[in-house]
Parts: sequence; C-alpha cells; structure tokens
Amino acid sequence: MEKPTLVILAAGMGSRYGGLKQMDTFTPQGDTIIDFSIYDALQAGFGKFVFIIRKRFEKDFKEIFNKKIEGKAEVAYVYQELDSVPKEYVNPQRVKPWGTGHALLMAKDVVKENFAIINGDDFYGKEAFQVMAKSLMAKDKTSYSFSTMAYLLKNTVSEHGYVSRGECEVDVNGFLTDVTERTHIEKIDGKLMRKDDDGSLVPINENTIVSMNFWGFTPKCFNFGNQLFSEFLEANKSNLKAEFYIPSIVNEILKSKKATVEVLKSDAKWFGVTYKEDKAVVEKAIKELKEQGVYPVKLW
Repeated sequence: MEKPTLVILAAGMGSRYGGLKQMDTFTPQGDTIIDFSIYDALQAGFGKFVFIIRKRFEKDFKEIFNKKIEGKAEVAYVYQELDSVPKEYVNPQRVKPWGTGHALLMAKDVVKENFAIINGDDFYGKEAFQVMAKSLMAKDKTSYSFSTMAYLLKNTVSEHGYVSRGECEVDVNGFLTDVTERTHIEKIDGKLMRKDDDGSLVPINENTIVSMNFWGFTPKCFNFGNQLFSEFLEANKSNLKAEFYIPSIVNEILKSKKATVEVLKSDAKWFGVTYKEDKAVVEKAIKELKEQGVYPVKLW
C-alpha cells in the first residue's frame, strides 16, 4: 500500500499575525505548529512531505525541517512565487501570494501519490491525520474520490479579530455539495457574523461545518483548476490582493459531476494563530497536550 503525501501550505505572508507564523515557535523546546503536523502525519502513515514556500525562505525551512524528517520520509519543496503566472499577469506592485488554489496547482509536478493538503499555521490534531491517512490509503490513485476534514465553526474562530473559513454544504450521505470561501467571519458581542458580498454583516450559525484547508485528494485533482485560474487571472489582473482559493477548485470538481468529496469527521480539536494575541492560547493548549502525554516533551 503506497503511503500518502502531506502537502504543507507555507507561502503565506502572515500580515495579520505580524510575521511568518509558519516558523514561529510555541514551546520551550522550539516547536513550530508544522512540527506537530509532521509528527502526527508520520505516526499516521504519511511517507512524503512537500512544502509550498517562497524561494527566499528555502534555507530557513530546510534548516528547521530537513533534519527532523531525514531518514523517516521523503521531502520536496515547491516554490509559489508572484511571477509563477503567465508574464502578462505579473505585477511588480503585488506582494501577496496568489492564494491556496494557485499553490495546489503548483504542486502537480512533485505529487504523484494520494495526498492531503494543509495550512502550515493550523494545528489539526492527531486523530484528524489518522482519519485522513486511512481514507487516502483506501483509495486507488486513479479515482476521483476526494475528501475534506470537517470542523465546527465555533471551534475555529479567534477572539481577537476576523478569520477566513470555507463554509461547507453537506448532503444527507455526508458528501460535500458546495463550499464558499468566507473571507471575514468575526465574533461580535458573543455572536458569529460574516461579511456578505456587499460588505454587510449577517449572522452565521456557530455549528456550520467549515473547511480548514485540510483536503484529501488523488492526483486526479490536478485535472481541475487550470482553466479556472486562467479566468481568475484575467478577471483580477489589476487587483493586487485577489486570491485564488482551493474551494474554487473544489466547486469546479463538484460541478463537473466527475468526482465526489466525502466530509470526514474526527474528535480532533483544531487551534491556530491568525493574530499575535492567539499565540498564548496555542502555547497553553500545546503545553496541556504534552502534560497529558499526547506528545512527548521532545518531539524530535
């Protein structure tokens, strides 16, 4: 049985956090959030790790992570640059990467196995990786049977500002029918609100199922998205902040009727950092997990 690959999205800028949170440490031992994802993925049976990064951070990433993975799994790097698009769309004024959907498309040449893709700054939990690995290992890599790990919205918001989440619609059989990228969800006076397309705030149910960018794919997913991204570039060539998200590709997959996306569930508790103020919450949660013996004091 071929081991699945874990693709780690780590090319983001961390503008709301105030720095590159993918390399920030959250324990006295110097663990990053990515360290826990790698540790959990190795335990769950993943056999290869692909980092999607900016070229200028390559040396730092290799120094931090290569020695930890060496001898345990294969490692590869993919570079998501601002000029990784047709030259007519390169804008010297742009500083923001082109988004998670673009990053996914960039991984095509190095990912030939069933794979999961995650954010580098989200802590997904041990059980989530176990459930995802089991799902990926049970699938033929020529199939169009995809998946996503589900979380409840109320467990994924920050107390310190707005967050971006993929709002999922799920049918009675547990399959995804639609996913909408909500770029602004915020807790206001104890209630969860999201920004509508016209900028107005409307309520959103705290038990809404959301995607935290933990997707499970076979290599067949790369058959989708290229045309959509070309159309996105044309429509947004003068927009310096527009991003192409994985949910856009997933909706194209769903509309094609060629593939299904199963919504997976686990008892894993998600936490992550969007704002600098979130860091203390994450540090406390990780400290408790180590004290409970869920993780060793020294991961590596």
